[in-house]
Amino acid sequence: MTTPADPRPHPRPMAPPPRPRPMAPPPPPRPVRAAVPGPPSGGPAVPLDTEKLLAARLHAATVRPYLAGALFALHVVEDRSVPTMAVDAHWRCYVSPSFVARTPLEQLAGVWVHEVSHLLRDHHERGERYAREHGEEGPGQRLRQNIAADFEINDDIYGDGLPMPAGAVRPALAGLPEGLLMEEYLRGFSMIDHTPQLAWLDCGSGADGWTRPWELGPEGAHGLSRQQRDAVRFRVAEAITGRPGDAPEGWRRWADEAFHPPQPWRQLLGAAVRAAAGGPGVGEDHSYRRPSRRSAGVPGVVLPSLRRMPPRVCVVIDTSGSVSDAELGTALLEVAAISRAVGGRRDLVSVISCDAAAGVAAPLCRAENLELIGGGGTDLRSGFARALRCRPRPDVIVALTDGQTPWPSAQPSCRTVVGLFPRPAPADDEEDPDYVPTLPPWARVVHLG
Repeated sequence: MTTPADPRPHPRPMAPPPRPRPMAPPPPPRPVRAAVPGPPSGGPAVPLDTEKLLAARLHAATVRPYLAGALFALHVVEDRSVPTMAVDAHWRCYVSPSFVARTPLEQLAGVWVHEVSHLLRDHHERGERYAREHGEEGPGQRLRQNIAADFEINDDIYGDGLPMPAGAVRPALAGLPEGLLMEEYLRGFSMIDHTPQLAWLDCGSGADGWTRPWELGPEGAHGLSRQQRDAVRFRVAEAITGRPGDAPEGWRRWADEAFHPPQPWRQLLGAAVRAAAGGPGVGEDHSYRRPSRRSAGVPGVVLPSLRRMPPRVCVVIDTSGSVSDAELGTALLEVAAISRAVGGRRDLVSVISCDAAAGVAAPLCRAENLELIGGGGTDLRSGFARALRCRPRPDVIVALTDGQTPWPSAQPSCRTVVGLFPRPAPADDEEDPDYVPTLPPWARVVHLG
C-alpha cells in the first residue's frame, strides 16, 4: 500500500556556511638602498644650475690658465646617479645637480680642476695597466686606485684661488708623503680602517679605468678620440712650459714628460741585446756532428754544417767617481736582465769593472760575490780592450756608463750596445767640456731611467 503524499512542502536543506578565505600574506618589504656615505644629500631633486657650473669652470680657468684648454674640452653630462662629479676616459664630465646646488662656487672650481687632472695625467690607462700587471680587480681595488690617484693630484691643485672642497683626500690620511705618483701610493696604501668613510668617493673611469654604469662608453656622443685627447694634453703641456713660474712642480714635471715621454728602457735594453746576439754571424760555428745538406752535391766530400752557438756577452760597467752607488746597483740588475735576454746562460756573461783602468773579467756565475771596483777617472777604452782579449771572445759588448768617457777610435770587432745613465742638462756656466756625454756612432744606444 502506498503512503499518500504529504501536501506540505518539504523544507530545502540549508547550504553550509561559506568557509573563510585565507588572507593573502603581506607583500615583502621593498629593499631600501643604503645611503652612500660622504657629503650630505641635497634633499629633493633639483634642476642643474648650469650657470653656476659654467661660472665655476670659468673661475677655474682664470686661476689656472694653463689648464684652460683642458677644462673647456670637457663635455658636461647631467646625471643624478653620480655622487658628486666624475669623468670618463673620453673626456665627458658627469655632474650631480644636487652636488652643484650645495657646493660653493670656488670649491666647485676646485672640483673642475680635480677631475680634469685625472684625465691629463692619464690615470685611466695607468690604472688599467697597474691592475693588469698585479692581477687586482673588484670594487675594493677600484676605490683604492681612485684614492691613490687623488693623492697624486690633490697636492698640486688647491690654494691660490681654489679652496679645498669638503672630502678631499691627501696623502697624510694614510701617513704617506706628498709628491709621489699613483703607482707609488698604490704600493704603500692599504684600505684597512679607511673604507667606511671613503666608500662614497667616485671620480669615474677617468680616475682608475673601471667603467661605471652611468657612463656613455666609447660609442656615446660628445666623446674625444685618442688623437683629440693627445692634442689637448700637448696644448696644456705647451702652456705650462711657456710660463713655468705659474705652475707647481708636479705640473712642470708632467709637462716635461709629456714632451719627452720616458722610454721603457728595460725592454729596449733587452731588445737591443737580443738583436745584437741574434744577428747574422753571431754565435755561429761550423761542426761535423751533422753533415751539411750541400754534401749531396759534392760526392765523396763531407762538408761541415753551420751550427748556432749560444752568444757570449761581456758587460763593461763604468765605475768612475761620476757614477753613483744607486746607478751601480742598477747596473747589476741590468746584468741579470742581460743574462735572461741570452737564454739564462749565466756562464756566458762576464762583467768588467772599469774606471781609468779595466779590472778582471768576472763570470756572472759568481754574481753573488761580484764586486765593482773603481772610483777614479773614466776611460772605457781599456774596458773594451780587455773585453776583446777575453777567451773565448765575446759576441756582444754591453757598456753601462754615464757617457763621460773617451771611446775606441775604431768600431770593435763585435756588436756593441751602450746603456746610458741619465744626467741633468748642463748649466749655463758649465765650463767642463766633458760634462756633455759623448756617444760612439757605431753603437746601439739605450737611455736608462
